[in-house]
Amino acid sequence: MPHSQTVTDKVTDTDSDVLIIGCGLAGMTLALSLPPTLRITLLSKGAAHECASAWAQGGIAAVLDASDSIEAHVQDTLTAGAGLCDETAVRRILEQGPAAIEWLLGHDVPFTTEVNGQLHKLHLTREGGHSARRIAHAADRTGHAVHQRLLQACKLRKHITLLEHCTATDLLQDAQQRCIGAAVRHADGRVQQLRASHTALATGGMGQIYASTTTPTCATGDGIAMAWRAGCAVRDLEFMQFHPTALHIHGKAVGLISEALRGEGALLYLPKKDGNPGERFMLRHDPRAELAPRDIVSRAIDAEMRERHLPYVLLDITHQSREWLAHHFPGVMALCAAHGIDIATQAIPVAPCAHYTCGGVQAYVNGRTSMAGLWAIGEVARTGLHGANRLASNSLLECVVMGRAAAHAMAAQPLPKHCIIHSSKRNEPKGLSPITPLEMQQSLQQLMQQNVGIVRSNHSLITAAKQLVLWRAQWRAADHAVRNQLTLCSLMVDAALQRHVSAGAHYNLDWPALEEATA
Repeated sequence: MPHSQTVTDKVTDTDSDVLIIGCGLAGMTLALSLPPTLRITLLSKGAAHECASAWAQGGIAAVLDASDSIEAHVQDTLTAGAGLCDETAVRRILEQGPAAIEWLLGHDVPFTTEVNGQLHKLHLTREGGHSARRIAHAADRTGHAVHQRLLQACKLRKHITLLEHCTATDLLQDAQQRCIGAAVRHADGRVQQLRASHTALATGGMGQIYASTTTPTCATGDGIAMAWRAGCAVRDLEFMQFHPTALHIHGKAVGLISEALRGEGALLYLPKKDGNPGERFMLRHDPRAELAPRDIVSRAIDAEMRERHLPYVLLDITHQSREWLAHHFPGVMALCAAHGIDIATQAIPVAPCAHYTCGGVQAYVNGRTSMAGLWAIGEVARTGLHGANRLASNSLLECVVMGRAAAHAMAAQPLPKHCIIHSSKRNEPKGLSPITPLEMQQSLQQLMQQNVGIVRSNHSLITAAKQLVLWRAQWRAADHAVRNQLTLCSLMVDAALQRHVSAGAHYNLDWPALEEATA
C-alpha cells in the first residue's frame, strides 16, 4: 500500500526532518534523494499532479552526444541569458546534465528512443538557442512522464508523507531568524504549524500574475513572497520570460505549443486575409530566425502583431507527415485537434504568453539561501543559471540537479533542534477591502499584462508602480494569496525600474540594449 497521506487523513505529528513545499520535479527529486532515515513531509498546493513540471512539453537539456560538448552548452546558455548568468553556477549545473538523465532513467522515465545501428539510444531534439541536438524528451509530454514516475516513487516511500491540497501561508522562524518550518492551510480551513529542521521551497514561478499565461493556477509565486516577507534575498524578478508560441483561440491562450516544433523545422508566418500562411518574418528580426532565443522570438512576434493589428501569427509544420507528427508531437496534435485544428494540414495560431520566472529567491546551486534552515530549488530559486532569459529545457535540468545537490547538503548536516516560533518579518497591516479576491487578482493581472509585459517603458512601469501603491493601501484586508501577488507585482516593477538597460526578457523602450550600454 502506498504510504502517501492526503488532506483527509488526520495529521497528528507536526514535526519533520525536512519539509518540502511544492510537489513538482524539484521537490520530488529532493524527497527521493534524501536518506530514508529522515522524516520528510511533501506539500502539494493542489492535487499532486497539478504543477508546472507536469505541464512541461519540450524536454531536458543535457550533453549526451559525442558531437556535443559541455562548453557549447555553457556558451549557448550564457548567450541566451544576455551575459547576465552566473557562469560558475551555469557550469556546475550543466556539468551534471548526463548524471541527471541517468538518475531519471533509474526511475524508469520513458524517454523517447531511436534505433542507431544495433542500439537503442535516446532521441535528442533541438530547441531555440541551442547549437546542437541535446534535448532528451518523452515525445512532447516530458514533464508528465517524469512527474508521473517520480510521484509513484514518492508514494511508495514510507518515510515520505504527501499532503495534498495544503497551502503554505508563512515561514516559521526562531529568535535567531532561522527557518524552522511553515504555517499551512488545509482544504478544510484548518491552519497548522509544520515544524522542520530543514525547509525547502519548491513552489515554482509566478506566471499567474499575468492575464495571459501558460502556467497552471498554482503558479502564484507564494514561495518567493513568503521568503521575502521573512527577510530572504530575492533577485532578477524583472526577467519574466514569455513563451513565443501559446495556442490562441478567440483571443485567449488555451495551451502551450512546444518550442521543439521549431526545433524540428516549424516556421512562423504572418496570416493572410484568408487565414492561410503568408509572409515568413523571423529573418527580419534575427539571423537565427525561428531558432533564436525565446525573448527575441517573443518580441518579434509581438512587434509584428502590434504593427499589423493581428491577434496572432501562424506556426506551420505541415511539411511533416501525419505519422511523424503523431509520433513526435501527440500532445500538441491532441491540443490543437480539441480546438478544430489539424496540424498536419493547418497552421497553428500562436502568440506569446507569460511562461517562466527567471529570477526568484537568491540561492546557491545546492539550494542554500541567505536564511539558515531555508532552501530554494527549481523555478522559485535564482541561481544565476538563466540570467536575463532562460535557455529552453534548462529548467527541468536545474530542478533535478538542485534537488539532488540540496539532498546531499542537507544529509551532511546535523539536524538542529526545533526552537520557539517567532513571527516573520515584513508583516503587512490589515484593514477593510472593497472588492472580492477574484476582482483583485484580475485587476492585478490586467495591470501587469498592459504595463509590465514583453515590451515596457519607464512610463508604463511608473504607472504600474503608482497603482500598486494605491492597491496596497486599499486591499490590506485581502487574503494571503492576493497579498502575495501584490507583493510580487511590486517587487517585479521595482526591479524593472532599477534595471537601466534592456536585456533578455526585460525590454524597456527607454533604455538601450545591454550590449550597446557596455560597448
